[in-house]
Parts: sequence; structure tokens; C-alpha cells
Amino acid sequence: MCFPYAGGNAQAYVGWRRHLAPDIEVCPMQLPGHGERIGEPPRHRWDDLPADIRTGLTDLATPRDRPIALFGHSLGALLAFERARILVSEHGIRPTRLLVSGHRAPHLPLREETLHHLPDTEFLTGLSERSRTLRALTDPEFRSLLLPMLKADCTASETCAFREGPTLTCPITALGGERDEDAPLGEAAAWQRHTTDRFDLTALPGDHFLIDDAGETVVTAVGDRLRSRADSTPP
Repeated sequence: MCFPYAGGNAQAYVGWRRHLAPDIEVCPMQLPGHGERIGEPPRHRWDDLPADIRTGLTDLATPRDRPIALFGHSLGALLAFERARILVSEHGIRPTRLLVSGHRAPHLPLREETLHHLPDTEFLTGLSERSRTLRALTDPEFRSLLLPMLKADCTASETCAFREGPTLTCPITALGGERDEDAPLGEAAAWQRHTTDRFDLTALPGDHFLIDDAGETVVTAVGDRLRSRADSTPP
């Protein structure tokens, strides 16, 4: 299962199917108000997103019959972590691995200045300073169309309050950009706290947008971790 970053959608992961082994099924998760769900109101409150995650689990006909790994970048890393905890606590399913990219460990405090409370014009200006994608969107009408989704994602991300819970027992892999100022490698390394199993941190070329700049390297790293887990599991 793959979770998109703020402002992104499930389409970002469709191309992964060409790079992963045939026995690995890529299941991109779409948030309300994104992609083909654009007609649904986006979720502004973080607490509303786990409810959507729980609903999404009904799409898995027989989740116990197949191993489940989770990947998320930036906001998607928090969503993947939350789904991993829901799988364990509510379904008794242990994921085979949690892979998180471009986000500090969830228990660490937010360092950057928040934007979600700003008026629309100031919000877009502030977000443009952080987002290459938004800077490239010069059409004001298109930006206006994306505004509700962007503001909802930003609000959910900036107001997410970490809640303690049982530590995961699956391996965690953290991927980080060597020049990522939003999620430095030291903060990515702190994900180790959230598992009793193995943890590894992989530094990749790029900044916070490594999933775009080093996309094939990211998906290769994901495939290697999933394959190594399968190879080490007794038949």
C-alpha cells in the first residue's frame, strides 16, 4: 500500500508497477478530494483521516491471505504508520514492513512555521516557497482549483498530534534525502523508536523531493527491502 504526499495523489505510484517484481502488487491509496475522489470534500482534521483509512481496509477482501507492506512519503509516511497501527490493533495483522520517506519520526515536534491558518493568498505564497510543484503552477485558476485540497492536506499535516500506542513489531525502513531540510536524516533515524524489529535508514541523493528526483532509486530500494524480507522468511 502506497500513500501520497500532501498535494499528491495515487497516480504517483502507478509507474512503480514497471519496476517491482510481478508478485508485488502496488496498491496506491487515494485520499478524499484527490484524483478520482476530487468530488469528495477533503479532510482538514487529522483525526478524520484514520476514519478514511479504516474504510479503505474494507477494499482488502482477504488481507490475512497475503503479506502487506506499507510505504508513504512525507504526509504519506504518517498515514502509512497510522494504517500499520490500525492493521495491528484492530485486525490482528502484522505488516511485513513499514517504509517511510521524507518525514521526521512521528513523535518529534514540528519545526517549521505553520501555514494552514493563513489567508489563501499568503498560504499559497508560503507553500510555493516550499514546493517546487506549486511554484511551477503559474495558472491562477488551476491553483485556485487545487487550493481546498492543498489547504486540507497542510492542515491535517500541521495539526497531527502524535498519540502513544503499542510499538510496531515489523521492520521499519526510513528513506531520506541527503539534502532534505524538512526531514533531516537525524530526524528520520528517530523512526527506530517505533519498532521492536529491525530498523534501517537509507540516505538517497536529493532533498525533500527525492521521490521525484530519485524516483527509480526509491522504488528500487523499496523492492530490495521487500525481496530481502521474502527471501529471509522460511517457507
